[in-house]
Amino acid sequence: MEFKAKDIAALLSGVVDGDPEISVNNVSKIEEGKPGTLAFLANPKYEHYIYTTQASIVLVNKTFEPTHEYSCTLIRVESAYDAIATLLQMYDDMKPKPVGIEQPSYISDSATIGEKPYIGAFAYIGRGAKIGNNVKIYPQAYIGDGVVIGDNTIIYAGVKIYTGCVVGKSCILHAGVVLGADGFGFAPEGDHYKKVPQIGNVVLEDDVEIGANTCVDRATMGSTIIKKGVKLDNLVQIAHNVVVGGNTVIAAQSGIAGTTKVGENCVFGGQVGIVGHLNIGSGTQIAAQSGITSNIPEKSVLRGSPAFDYPKYQKCYVMFRKLPELYGQIKDLEKEVNKLKSE
Repeated sequence: MEFKAKDIAALLSGVVDGDPEISVNNVSKIEEGKPGTLAFLANPKYEHYIYTTQASIVLVNKTFEPTHEYSCTLIRVESAYDAIATLLQMYDDMKPKPVGIEQPSYISDSATIGEKPYIGAFAYIGRGAKIGNNVKIYPQAYIGDGVVIGDNTIIYAGVKIYTGCVVGKSCILHAGVVLGADGFGFAPEGDHYKKVPQIGNVVLEDDVEIGANTCVDRATMGSTIIKKGVKLDNLVQIAHNVVVGGNTVIAAQSGIAGTTKVGENCVFGGQVGIVGHLNIGSGTQIAAQSGITSNIPEKSVLRGSPAFDYPKYQKCYVMFRKLPELYGQIKDLEKEVNKLKSE
């Protein structure tokens, strides 16, 4: 399908700066733009590409002021990043969605299935499971006994949801997600470890998205809770009885040990590690590859392992990089001092 600049601008409440009749039928990154595609410029670091891109239309912020000539048509919007997200969502909504129940699949007679479901081939839905309206369960997913899944949730291929777990409305679980595997609970007993039964569950509130191959362990007792609006990247590990506060975002390969409580609106970079039984205050930001070993107050910004105040870390890192030179200077000073003493 083709869309003219003036039509796109109307959808986004934007203003055309250039040819309103020019049309596009695809999207591209600004650095890889081709004729007939739409790109966007949100990060100032990419501004130089707008003067060379072959994209026909580029979304820019209303405040953008070019410093060189350019050949593309601009559509000025309040936020180019939000605008491209809106367009991509519109495009995704236009794609045909699977419906119906494919065979072979297994649905227990005691399971409840809502209206307009999609259940892919080789999916398994256990006893007493309750599936809401417009839920999509892709092939080879496992939905255990007593699992509850809210309306408009998407369960992609190969997801495993263990017995008794609860998934809210409008959630997205990507391929390979495991909810409700046993927490890592073992008690020393002589020369071996005795397994501690994990009898709790996992609760996902509404509008949670979990990336591929992420694991959220069931609680020893009670619930491991992922609150409303949380976004977990691929390959994240959430241990038993952890609570992740609303609208928190956690990047790939991060891990949170058991019983730690994370506040709302936190942002964790990739490979962040947090030990167990801590409280992480709301609004905390933690840089990639940081290690957290103590409680963190609200709105902290941290980096390092063990992590500490980000600005202080940056200063320390500058000094750390200079250690070889500083060491050499110290050795030279020692020689000078010893020489002066001998004289």
